[in-house]
Amino acid sequence: MSSIASQPALAGRFIDFHVLQSVPYANLNRDDTNSVKTVQYGDRERTRVSSQCWKRAVRRYFQRSIGEKALRTRRIGEAVEAALRDERGWPADLARRAGQHIATGSSIKADPPSEEEPAWSTNAMVYVPASAVTELADLAETHRVDLEGAKDMKKGVKSVLAQADIDAVLRRRNGIINLFGRMLAEVDGAGVDGAVQLAHALTTHGTDVEVDYFAAVDDITEAWRDTTGSAHMGSGEFSAGVFYRYATLDLADLLRNIGGDVEAARTLATSFGEAFVLSLPEAKKTSTAPHTIPDLVHISVRADRPLSYAAAFERPVSADRAGGFAQPSRHALAHYAQAAGRLLGPRGLIQAGWASLEDKDLAGLGARIDSFDELITGSVTAALTEATA
Repeated sequence: MSSIASQPALAGRFIDFHVLQSVPYANLNRDDTNSVKTVQYGDRERTRVSSQCWKRAVRRYFQRSIGEKALRTRRIGEAVEAALRDERGWPADLARRAGQHIATGSSIKADPPSEEEPAWSTNAMVYVPASAVTELADLAETHRVDLEGAKDMKKGVKSVLAQADIDAVLRRRNGIINLFGRMLAEVDGAGVDGAVQLAHALTTHGTDVEVDYFAAVDDITEAWRDTTGSAHMGSGEFSAGVFYRYATLDLADLLRNIGGDVEAARTLATSFGEAFVLSLPEAKKTSTAPHTIPDLVHISVRADRPLSYAAAFERPVSADRAGGFAQPSRHALAHYAQAAGRLLGPRGLIQAGWASLEDKDLAGLGARIDSFDELITGSVTAALTEATA
């Protein structure tokens, strides 16, 4: 891999994405008790969506956009077993044995079957390109004779497959892994430092969690009218509000991960920008359908350091005369950006722009752009332009 020093000298290193998005009655991210996640910021409780939750939505959108898939699983052995049995016609017993030897043969330790896990599974989740399943199936094909003569896996039995060969597949990368990174300390050289940093989303104003009581009707009971009562009763928690979302993309880290390929970085950065702006977590989507788009997207390209505007909302936004939080949130963001710009001076800022539903100009956010696509593409181009002497 190329070092940062050997990479092209680019105008900008960091692309900061700031998003304001109004989300209606929903529960995008629940805790272990099915409650809305919250955070105390300033003197008010806000609705929160964890970075892990929104990052998964971004990854799924990103994968569809670039046509690449990555697989996070502890059940890689079962995936290989299914590929051998269903796609390559291996006998079920032999395919299962192959999957066992794959699961236990890498540098990652594996757990035996249990009530929760019916097959051998790796102790740690592997995160690999989806094509790794095919590569591991090919490895099993190469050693089919060895597997036919091997024993089913038990504690103390050593895999007949070479650890180095399995580990080599587990080190494979694709665009999504180079962008978001990978933790896999058990396999030497498999770890990848992510180029993306993504913050927890939080509402710009205080919110109250609402409890929704519901009942399900039994259709036969309703038709026969021979008894009363519902077939099922329950409750769920929901909230609504305007969220501030922030992410930053470190182009130096991305270029290091992909060997300095600027055009590949352009594709990945542009696709990430679209995915971050337009993705939405899908929890309870069938009962809430909260499919809004951002009210405002502001993107800045910086050469010095990332800059979040979350502090713009440490003092919770108050509703305007009409009762809405969206417009006051846009103005609060712009006011903070302008103030931060005065404090920092011209250092580091390469380009800034914004696109929004707002019908008024917003000072402090740079040039107004008509569409999200144009804003994202222009920002990436500015960042990846070679720096002048």
